[in-house]
Amino acid sequence: MSTLKARIEEDIKQAMRGREAAKLSCLRMVKSALKNKEIDTRAELDDTQIISILSTLCKQRKESIEQFKKGGRDDLVKQEESELALIETYLPKAMDESELIKLIEAAIAETGAAGPKDMGKVMKALTPKTTGRADGKLVSELVRKKLG
Repeated sequence: MSTLKARIEEDIKQAMRGREAAKLSCLRMVKSALKNKEIDTRAELDDTQIISILSTLCKQRKESIEQFKKGGRDDLVKQEESELALIETYLPKAMDESELIKLIEAAIAETGAAGPKDMGKVMKALTPKTTGRADGKLVSELVRKKLG
C-alpha cells in the first residue's frame, strides 16, 4: 500500500475514534474516489496517481465553492472549504511562480520548443513534475507566455 493511502486510512481511523463526523465523511469520500480508480485501472495506485486524484477532488471543490457563492449558499461554501482544506493536507507543497518558471524554461530547453506550436511537447514534459503542486491552468498560461 502506498504511503499516502496508508496515511489516509490511518486518518480515517483517527477521525472515527475522535468522533469527527465532517472529517470522517470527507476522508471516506476520498477513499471511495481512490477505490473507484483502483477498480477502473484494476491495479494498486501509487502516490503519483493518488496525488492526481486528490488534485482533481480539490479542483472540484474550488468549482463548487464558486457556484455556491453565486447561489448564496454560505452553508455549503463553508462545508466545501473545509473539505478542500482537508484534502490539500495530503498534497505536496504548492510551487510558487518562480519555481514554476524555472521548470518551464528547463522543459522548453529539454524539448527544443521554438514556438506556440510546441506547447504540447512542453506540457507533456511538465505535467509529471507539476501534478498536484501547481494548477494546470496556471502552468499552461505561463508556458503560452514563454513560447508566444
